[in-house]
Amino acid sequence: MVHVQVVETSSLGDRSYLAHDGRVALVVDPQRDIDRFLALAGRLDVRITHVAETHLHNDYVSGGLALARATGAAYLLSADEDVEFERTALSDGDEIAVSDALRIRAVATPGHTFHHLSYILSGPGGPEGVFTGGSLLFGTTGRTDLLGSEHAHLLAERQHASARRLADLLPDGAHVWPTHGFGSFCSASQSDAASSTIGQERRANPALRLEADDFVTQTLDGLDAYPAYYAHMGVRNSAGADLLDLTPARTADPAELRDRIAAGEWVVDLRSRKAFAQRHLAGTLSFGLDGAMSTWLGWLAPWGAPLTLLGDSPEQIAAAQRELARIGVDRPAAAASGEPEQWAGGDAGRLRETPVATFGDLAAARAGRVPRHLPPPDAVLDVRMTNEWRDGHVEGAVHIPLPELTGRLEELPDGTIWVHCGSGYRAAAATSLLQRAGIPTVHIDDAYSEAAPAGLTITDR
Repeated sequence: MVHVQVVETSSLGDRSYLAHDGRVALVVDPQRDIDRFLALAGRLDVRITHVAETHLHNDYVSGGLALARATGAAYLLSADEDVEFERTALSDGDEIAVSDALRIRAVATPGHTFHHLSYILSGPGGPEGVFTGGSLLFGTTGRTDLLGSEHAHLLAERQHASARRLADLLPDGAHVWPTHGFGSFCSASQSDAASSTIGQERRANPALRLEADDFVTQTLDGLDAYPAYYAHMGVRNSAGADLLDLTPARTADPAELRDRIAAGEWVVDLRSRKAFAQRHLAGTLSFGLDGAMSTWLGWLAPWGAPLTLLGDSPEQIAAAQRELARIGVDRPAAAASGEPEQWAGGDAGRLRETPVATFGDLAAARAGRVPRHLPPPDAVLDVRMTNEWRDGHVEGAVHIPLPELTGRLEELPDGTIWVHCGSGYRAAAATSLLQRAGIPTVHIDDAYSEAAPAGLTITDR
């Protein structure tokens, strides 16, 4: 009997898989922290004999090579990929017998990348499903512009053909097991589905419902910016990543923290944005571990620059190290756990608070009834992405997507800036960046869906 276990990495919007027959196992698209897969195999009492990559990933550093080396497994990858390590090179139609009861067939599915492979998993009764990587996702497909905008149109055409090919090869009941599409920027659009089959995708997926020209137009029109660190992932994966070092980072004392902040380094507070607003060390930046910390921090922080992590506990620091290592930020420069008072060395003058508001407060302020605890807004800053802005925004707001904020501070008007996003998380990061630059701010920690009910005018112009 064939079993498929999902290993989620929700912070990056990805899934990896371990398929087994009770004795041996295949791992597909593993993240870099391979201890999770070794532990799962141990709990299931199975031996990992094969590790497969659907493609050279753009959104994370793969753990495939390290896992294969650690277990002695065969490492499966497209024969057309230019890599610097030995692997079992597969081409379209190649089949691998994982065991007597478990087989996979490589299917060329270009679109997300040029050399993308999907893997049809079969048991004694025939096809069980397909590992689709960045090809056919739940209700969408992988985006086609990550190898350069000049390739996006061609790859979108190929993506459409690849999705159709998978649907033609498999029965309606076959499971679809994608790697991307759960919040990942590798997905062309987002879906809330938790699982799917080929039959469900036939009914709902644009790649299987639209003709090629319409699919290409819709796909390309829906693409927005993607994280800057993606530029480094493909290069790292083609070279092959070694084992991780997740030992604790060196502890920084208050004097070192002061010096790092004074030097303009990124000293990151991992606590919740509410805790940050109540009290934080002046000059630190809010990227709470309770949100997509690694995505946004990896996107905004200068690549290769030293990062110092602050958290409630050593466990919070360790969790952040793991998340950052998945995108190639291997070691923080330093870390400290505890409370802001400890990080300030008892100097209350180094501590700050952040004024927090709701969209109701903004509506009241615009009506001339500024809440007493808040400074009046001289401008409202929307840091959501461009597609979100186009769908509707608060009338009169200034729009600068969060990833562009540090390079466009001079565009902000003078005075107090009230900052919002879609939920409050990105606005917390933006507010802390503005505060570090000496700009007075108010953090609108509220869901954007509450803006219209609060009485604010929403426009798409």
